Formats: sequence, C-alpha cells, structure tokens
Amino acid sequence: MRRSIAVAAIGLLAIAPIFAFHPLPQPPDVAPSAQPAQHLSTHRWRHDAPWFGGFSGFELGANGRDFFAVTDRGFLARGTLTRKNDQITDAQVTTAKPLVDRFGETRDGPYNDAEGLALDHKGRLFVSFEFADRILRYNTWDSPAEWPSYTRAWRALGSNKGLELVAIDAQGTLFSIPEGVARGAREALVYRRHEKGRWSQAFTLPLDEGYLPVGGDFGPDGQFYLLERSFVWFGFRSRIRRMTVTDAGFENIETLLETPHRHHGNLEGLSVWQDDTGRTRLTMISDDNFLPILHTDIVEYVLKD
Repeated sequence: MRRSIAVAAIGLLAIAPIFAFHPLPQPPDVAPSAQPAQHLSTHRWRHDAPWFGGFSGFELGANGRDFFAVTDRGFLARGTLTRKNDQITDAQVTTAKPLVDRFGETRDGPYNDAEGLALDHKGRLFVSFEFADRILRYNTWDSPAEWPSYTRAWRALGSNKGLELVAIDAQGTLFSIPEGVARGAREALVYRRHEKGRWSQAFTLPLDEGYLPVGGDFGPDGQFYLLERSFVWFGFRSRIRRMTVTDAGFENIETLLETPHRHHGNLEGLSVWQDDTGRTRLTMISDDNFLPILHTDIVEYVLKD
C-alpha cells in the first residue's frame, strides 16, 4: 500500500501548516491505559545510508536484541537493539544487503517490494512480496532465495494490495494474508502452507472498523498476533489482535491494543517475544515511505498479563 500512502503524504506536505495550527480531531478510541498492551518505549531510528527507510517487516530473535528488518525497496538489514530500564535507546545496523533471487541476482521495480518477514526456529527467513506476489525463503544470510511453493491464486491479487505479511508457527506452517479485500467484503483471505505441502486458501479473517492487515507473528504462547492499520485523514491508527489458529479458522479473537489517531506512525512490522521475566512484548517498526514527514520508529509494548 506504499503508493497510496505516499500520494496522500505528499499532499499533506502542501497543507502541513494548516494541520499544524488545526490538529485533527481525536476519535473516541479506548484509552491506552485501559488496554492489555502497555506502551514501554518509542525509539526514533536513524541511519546514514541511502537504502535506509521503508521498513515493512521486522523480526527479533528470542533474546529480544538481535533483529532482522526488510524494506519495501528490497533491502534486508541485520542489527541489534539496546535497552536501558525497559526503554529502547539504540538500534545499530551490523550489516545490510539487497535481497536476491534464486540466481543470486537483485531485482528492480515491482519485484523488490518486500512487505512481510518471518523467522523460523532454524534461523531461516521468509519474505513476502506484493505487486509481484510471492514468498521467498533464505536459509542463511548469504544464501540465494528458494521458493517453498507457489499458488496461481496470488496472480489475482491487487497490484498494491498483495501479500502484506507472512508468519510461521512452531510446526513450520506458513501463513500469509494479503492487505487487499474485495469491495464490500468484511473478511480477508488467509493462505496456509503446511511444511512440504502446497498453498491453500484455508479460511478467512474477519475485518472491521476500516482496519487492514499489515503484519503478523506467532508468539511464544502459540497464538497468532495480527497488526492492523487504518489510514484516514492523513494519519494512522494501529490495532493488534490475538487469536487461536485452528484447522477451520481463527477463534478466541481479542483486541490487545488500539491506538488513537496519529498516536504512532505507519506501523507495519510486528515481532512477538518473551523477555527474561516472562512478559510478552510486542515490538513494531514504522514505514516512513521514504518521505520527510514520516519517520522510522521502533515501538514496543508489553502485555499486562
């Protein structure tokens, strides 16, 4: 969805002085303090490199420090987070490189629009792409891409509303959800692939209140955590829901977090992990769309339970 957001954001540049003196009205959101997810920190990440920006996928290791991040211009970064008193104080890139195909070559244009990122227990990375919808696997940092599998159904997805997220559970089952839904629809398609199996459109995800799926991860509790975004009036709202995955679909869906309008930026990537005290943390990254009015923030919440 980077193009539609970019067009709207460019329009905002022309009328930014108006909004500076006339803030947008705040919707009647649930007060963040009353929700299960509590804000810990927001770190403004800066890095002096031409590839930096446009982050759409984010994965943390089990230690909560080592991370991978992917951009929607086809770059993969690896680095570490630093915390002090539960606050993220620094994010350092240790290495970065352009994503390559199965021949070890880079791709341009619509072929490099990486959106989702998943890390399995073997250390393999899975990257979902929209526009040229597909999911690639990287067995190691230096490996060329491999295709776990493919389904022709992805060819029917919208050009700017394709495979926005990919997630993998403890059994090695892959899930992917496109951001786009048919006009008037209230559910998103959910694609599933058991290890060494084929992709199928297994079931659907109920949607409401203008939210669309942009990121997802399986937590250490085996539950699926979904990051959703609503874009209205030159600003974003974000929501995280937790749910149980069964063979028939999603059950026990609960809302953990719903942020007020313009409370955060364009949050797109989500990683769920457990800290040393046993608390579940939700770490997210925002996509700045390579625009000066947006920022790259690493945002972290913790669940009260």
